[in-house]
Amino acid sequence: MSDLAAVERVTPPSMTGIVARLEERGLVSRDPNPDDARSTVVSITTEAKDLLVAIRERRTAFLAARLSEMTDEQLYTLSKAIPLLEKITEEP
Repeated sequence: MSDLAAVERVTPPSMTGIVARLEERGLVSRDPNPDDARSTVVSITTEAKDLLVAIRERRTAFLAARLSEMTDEQLYTLSKAIPLLEKITEEP
């Protein structure tokens, strides 16, 4: 949980609560770490993988529809903004 909390930039107790809620919904499973009995391995379930695929498909369809409505000039302007958008989403 500590490693996951660090990656997500939350406290370990917060991550424990998040993982517990995800587990209740059947989106993750927890198993003992075979290398360290003090820790737990958290894994995504098939249900969660299917949900992620569906969300990504809806997002892609939404963006494709919006892009298809743009003029060539708007698409050009958007393409010029891509490096800036990538920069603001980079990890510090």
